[in-house]
Amino acid sequence: MAEGGVEFAKVSYTLPSSAVLLRDISLRLEPGTVTALLGRSGSGKTTLLRMVNGLVRPTAGVVTVSGRAVGDEGLIELRRGIGYVIQESGLFPHMTVERNVGMAMELAGRGKVEIAARVAEVLALVGIDSKEFSGRYPWQLSGGQRQRVGLARALAMGAPVLLMDEPFGALDPLTRAEMQAMLKKLLQVVQKTVLLVTHDLDEALYLADRVVFLSAGEVVADLRADEVLVSGNPQVREYVAAVHRGVLA
Repeated sequence: MAEGGVEFAKVSYTLPSSAVLLRDISLRLEPGTVTALLGRSGSGKTTLLRMVNGLVRPTAGVVTVSGRAVGDEGLIELRRGIGYVIQESGLFPHMTVERNVGMAMELAGRGKVEIAARVAEVLALVGIDSKEFSGRYPWQLSGGQRQRVGLARALAMGAPVLLMDEPFGALDPLTRAEMQAMLKKLLQVVQKTVLLVTHDLDEALYLADRVVFLSAGEVVADLRADEVLVSGNPQVREYVAAVHRGVLA
């Protein structure tokens, strides 16, 4: 598989209690595409996403990233090739913006001059003025600014794969819309393979090329974004109707 491609091949995940969280998932994410995972809470979205960077290991099946199986070996190298953005940004509160964004590069042994230049570059990509904000701490930023810094950190190593788990879920509607618009423009520039977990149908349709619906750990629909609102799939129609009341009446 080409650099940045992700594939789930008959992947399942069963808890020791025998509860099945994921069942026989097969998906292929082509390099440079954006795929959104939708479904109600408990449908398995985040569990599936975390299999890409090895935070969760499938109990059956194989996950591959850029043609390499995700396993016990090479996890550090794997994770350096995967950016990860979560809802609350996950910034270290005792570190400045510059240290937070450059931490992965620092751990990889990059030089200070290279790190400083790259930090300034990725902060600019997400709309943050490095001269004004590099020395600030996370508590000195707004929620939207923290998410921008979290995204910059995920981009710093130049990873071809970007995992986003409800990245804007804690933001107010206006800030969320601004972040979505920024991300859409950014992704057109950086061309990452993105797997986005969201409960927000409109966010998925705005950002993604493809929308995959999960229910009770199974894929119930796999559609192009422009097919979702006109789909005849009962579970997709139910989801759309819950969000856009009256649209399918």
